[in-house]
Amino acid sequence: MKLDRILPFARQLLDRAVSPGDVVIDATLGNGHDTLFLARLVGDNGRVYGFDIQEEAIENTKEQLDTHELAQRVTLFHQGHETVMNVIPPVHHGKVTGAIFNLGYLPGGDKEIVTRPKTTILALNQILEMMAPEGILVLVIYHGHPEGAVERDYILRYVEKLDQNYVHVLRYQFMNQLNHPPFIVALEKR
Repeated sequence: MKLDRILPFARQLLDRAVSPGDVVIDATLGNGHDTLFLARLVGDNGRVYGFDIQEEAIENTKEQLDTHELAQRVTLFHQGHETVMNVIPPVHHGKVTGAIFNLGYLPGGDKEIVTRPKTTILALNQILEMMAPEGILVLVIYHGHPEGAVERDYILRYVEKLDQNYVHVLRYQFMNQLNHPPFIVALEKR
């Protein structure tokens, strides 16, 4: 298949936006794969800020970073992504070049603990405000469960109303696959 699958496409977008020395955000740590990817992109002089409400996600991410000796590039917060504006130092506001959310639940974790539209939209507003021009925010939307479908609808309504003079909005989705495959909404700040 020549078309990029969802996760490689998400990483390709971030790779275009992030350079060594940059500041980025992983808004949903999960098992730490995106955090590790971002830590490699920002290099020794960059900073990754990561958020998750689950201790298991924090531990999984720490293990990934320690294994690859990249923990010094990352600051982890055991709290919701809606607190991003309160904890990322003001010196980095306006300088965030990349951010990613994987919406849904922790793969292999408790499926009752899910991202919610209210806190996700609060985080999106804050991160967009902190982003640099041409910074890219990627939402990977897993909507194959009831809460995911609700969040998907809220997110789509939210991004469709964003001013095109403020942010470009892209939807990348395979339309004929079974079982509600995930899709991407990418935002590029102008």
